[in-house]
Amino acid sequence: MTNEKTIDLGRRDLLKFTALAGAAAAGASLIGASPSFAAGELSLKGKRIGISAAGTDHFFDLQAYNAQIEEVKRLGGEPIAVDAGRNDGKLVSQLQTLIAQKPDAIVQLLGTLTVIDPWLKKARDAGIPVLTIDVGSTNSLNNSTSDNWGIGKDLALQLVSDIGGEGKIVVFNGFYGVTPCAIRYDQLVNVVKYFPKVEIVQPELRDVIPNTVQDAFTQITAILNRYPEKGSIKAIWSAWDIPQLGATQALVAAGRTEIKTYGVDGSPEVLQLVADPKSPAAADVAQQPAELGRTAIRNVARLLAGETLPRETYVPALLANKANIAEVSKKLGVG
Repeated sequence: MTNEKTIDLGRRDLLKFTALAGAAAAGASLIGASPSFAAGELSLKGKRIGISAAGTDHFFDLQAYNAQIEEVKRLGGEPIAVDAGRNDGKLVSQLQTLIAQKPDAIVQLLGTLTVIDPWLKKARDAGIPVLTIDVGSTNSLNNSTSDNWGIGKDLALQLVSDIGGEGKIVVFNGFYGVTPCAIRYDQLVNVVKYFPKVEIVQPELRDVIPNTVQDAFTQITAILNRYPEKGSIKAIWSAWDIPQLGATQALVAAGRTEIKTYGVDGSPEVLQLVADPKSPAAADVAQQPAELGRTAIRNVARLLAGETLPRETYVPALLANKANIAEVSKKLGVG
């Protein structure tokens, strides 16, 4: 049998290794794309590019949306940008309108696959190239995304390591129809199954849009009332970091800061909490949404110039925790 010290050391080493491996894989994916056009040589002059967003109420979404618009203009094109405001009916209507306008390409930013995929197919059937950001659709010629398999795995390993490989964890799982959220959740489950002393509290919580922070605060407050003893809950996980924000606020309000929270995206307010040594926000995987937006538009330009694109283009993400938050913030240019 391995003693406890050996197990803990192995966990820490494994966490470091997988974080490095994830970063290397993301870098390799970018190199694998091997664009033949330098960024300065790309052009969208005379091109009309449709930009469709499921919503822009979240830091990630707004950054990626605005970066696309700016990049189309920078490359000499005309952006046709629409924001559905988290309304699926409006999203479908706007996609219909974009298709009728026959732009030179359409880029879809996020969205529930079952809602948007039929319309992405209609766009392709109409001869309009479709690219996506964080959408796992077979109708997309290229998807600009973070390595969500690596993100999910690294965040789960951080969580399991922090709680010593045992204890109950609360999970928000409200958006499994959104590809990145599904991948991150699946990776959490894949990691947890190898740690039999870690238990996901049932039923899982469903995060919502809008009023995400308030709703998470309310749900976590109710969970704390069900589990009033300190140590009865070890951690709270969410596939993005706005539920993490509400959960963290609920823990502080209840005086239960021994419970740790985990999320994804790198919203500035959450990174500030990770940087606070007294905050229960333990880790947040910071994506680079503006770079994802610019990457998608550059890929449109490459495609229209005749280049064959890879199925996916990965933009690296950075796992921020209490130990490395200063370094990560510096790399991201925030804080």
